[in-house]
Amino acid sequence: MSVESVPQRTVLPNPDVPPASLTTYDAKDPDTSYPPIVPLRPPAGAPNVLLILIDDAGFGSSSAFGGPCQTPNFERLASGGLRYTRFHTTALCSPTRSALLTGRNHHSVGMGNITELATSAPGNSSIWPNTAAPLAKTLKYNGYSTAQFGKCHEVPVWETSPMGPYRQWPTGMGFEYFYGFLGGETNQWYPALYEGTTPVEPWGEPSDGYYFNDDLTDHTIAWMRQQKALMPDKPFFAYYAPGATHAPHHVPREWADKYHGRFDQGWDKLREETFARQKELGVVPADAQLTERSAGIPAWDDVDEEMKPVLARQMEIYAGYLENTDHHVGQLLDALEDLEILDETLIFVIIGDNGASAEGSLKGTFNEMITLGGFGALETPEFLRSKIDELGGPEAYNHYAVGWAHAMDTPYQWTKQVASHFGGTRNGTIVHWPAEIHSKGEIRNQFHHVIDVAPTILELAHVPHPVSVDGVQQKPIEGVSMAYSFNDADAPDQHETQYFEMFGNRGIFHKGWTAVTKHRTPWDTGIDAKVPAFDDDVWELYDTTTDWTQARDLSREHPDRLHELQRLWLIEAVKYQVVPLDDRFVERGLPEMAGRPTLVQGKKQLFFRGMGRLTENSVITFKNISYSLTAQITVADDPAEGVIIAQGGVTGGLSLYVKNGKPKFCYNFFGLERYFVEGTTEIPAGDHQVRWEFTYDGGGIGKGGSGTIYIDGVAAGTGRIEQTEAFLFSADETLDIGNEFGSPVTDDYSRRAFNGTVHWVQLDLGLDDHSHLIKPEDRINLAMGIQ
Repeated sequence: MSVESVPQRTVLPNPDVPPASLTTYDAKDPDTSYPPIVPLRPPAGAPNVLLILIDDAGFGSSSAFGGPCQTPNFERLASGGLRYTRFHTTALCSPTRSALLTGRNHHSVGMGNITELATSAPGNSSIWPNTAAPLAKTLKYNGYSTAQFGKCHEVPVWETSPMGPYRQWPTGMGFEYFYGFLGGETNQWYPALYEGTTPVEPWGEPSDGYYFNDDLTDHTIAWMRQQKALMPDKPFFAYYAPGATHAPHHVPREWADKYHGRFDQGWDKLREETFARQKELGVVPADAQLTERSAGIPAWDDVDEEMKPVLARQMEIYAGYLENTDHHVGQLLDALEDLEILDETLIFVIIGDNGASAEGSLKGTFNEMITLGGFGALETPEFLRSKIDELGGPEAYNHYAVGWAHAMDTPYQWTKQVASHFGGTRNGTIVHWPAEIHSKGEIRNQFHHVIDVAPTILELAHVPHPVSVDGVQQKPIEGVSMAYSFNDADAPDQHETQYFEMFGNRGIFHKGWTAVTKHRTPWDTGIDAKVPAFDDDVWELYDTTTDWTQARDLSREHPDRLHELQRLWLIEAVKYQVVPLDDRFVERGLPEMAGRPTLVQGKKQLFFRGMGRLTENSVITFKNISYSLTAQITVADDPAEGVIIAQGGVTGGLSLYVKNGKPKFCYNFFGLERYFVEGTTEIPAGDHQVRWEFTYDGGGIGKGGSGTIYIDGVAAGTGRIEQTEAFLFSADETLDIGNEFGSPVTDDYSRRAFNGTVHWVQLDLGLDDHSHLIKPEDRINLAMGIQ
């Protein structure tokens, strides 16, 4: 509430200034006079804003930009708005989202990489500085209703437990409401959800018809309707960021089946077909050149014939996944239309927070945790063929092959992670606002970057960039507004210079020229991968005013211009905290060497009744080591049933539970094999202690071991776990006490929730830690794969 007649808006929150009036003793005194309380609202004409960010979709994926995945609702928006063909992201998830929501370059706000690989360097700390208040906070302090739905991935990993702190959670960054997930990806059938800062469970399971895109959209529509029902004069800022189309590529089967046989021609032919459509649409010039297949990607003709049906099905799954996501965007549009506010709502649709993901390996994967965990050899062609009918479903955690990712980035070189080239950074973007954009169905070729969205929204909301927020002086916005181009197709570029950097891949755009160098290859992560010294990187030079796709390297013809741009890149890098460049594998994979905190340490951890939804960053690691789990429980009169403690899910994990009154242990090895140890004695009613002891075989990582179940200190069952996982069980599954949330470690449960009481569980580590034998490049490979 505000009693000011005109808020000044440059110091936020707006100071409460008491009215300058006579103070009387008796309110009935005729001289008693105060202005009425006026709720804070944005300036007149401020629009509703719906910001939509699709995940891991390349420039050549959506039919709105010539791609093979049918997105009629994106096309619907484009026909009534504008297509931006030279809009760019940072080439990676957390960095793009941070730049989008702050209007500053990703290194400027500490997000030079994903949160899981943060270091203590300012440009890579994953800590947004309080000198760069996010857009949502600025809009909230100016009278907007604000809400975020879907993926976050902007919270430092040591702050992601249910205890926070919540400063960098969506509700701490200016969003009054949040419904979604915190990490880089989530299981679309069993998402790990938060509402605000409270863990919540989906309303059902896949067998009940639950699917995350449905749920997310329902929550978004319900919020928009309620906001307009209760505050019709107050505009909203809604940020809709589904987990789609990031891996795992999950989608109801009927959506994938629509594409049956559509990709049997392979990825090389698909690139040619997409390129032809792009020229017809005008999203690339008629004289543009299709770039060569990026080095290391096999030609479709060279692929094993027996693998082609599996590979084609991977792409069918992805296409259905993106079309399903477009369908849900259409539901949002229908809701706005039903509320009669579609035309007055400013809508941004950014089709991808980076290029398409090449993190699924050269052959794709049924369970990406197998590949990311260094066990890709287990997914033989025979195995993948046997799983073809399960791809996309609740038992899978699938990702497509690199060749499809490259095809989804047509016509450009490279993919996600490769910030040097447009395949990693150029994402088709649509702006729709019929109330003020008079041009309809037109194309805009001005160069823009994700940091330009925030200043565009502020300008159109007539809200100034604040000088101070929460008592802290603010650094300038680093992007430029796109509004100048809305009704002027020929307006010259106003964003003339932009640096790029990710994993040492670097580039600079300046007045139409780009100088770029690819430092590392996304799918080349093995111990034999060769990464050159930064000064040995080979730079390329492109004149994008005549070479739209970066197809003709001019570095030999114009060495002086290349040197000028290299120098400019370094100047920009110093200005925006990009240096020191950091391609280290060991240090970034290990928190203690990277300089980032860890939430828990030591050899012991205690969990109490009701604790749950603890990510693997919130639990001491007990892989590659002997350990014990000791639980104090109370059994009621009925036979005990349910989970005592579980970690992980369908992609891998473990569970100590009770079935038919007897304790039981299951170890899920990547979903490929489940090992069981069964207790021989029923747990009687009353207070008891149940213990699982695991003795690790040693001799390296990911080995097996022997386990024993105890009831009140007496052995009650023994067995073997032949092999274990060495790294993370999953990207988003959690550890839970007295229940198991998310996907199940095993389908052997008679029920998940324990029907007695689990008072506490204590985890104790042995002295035989073998984690020092983990290759550091495997740690970082895993982190990068789940971004």
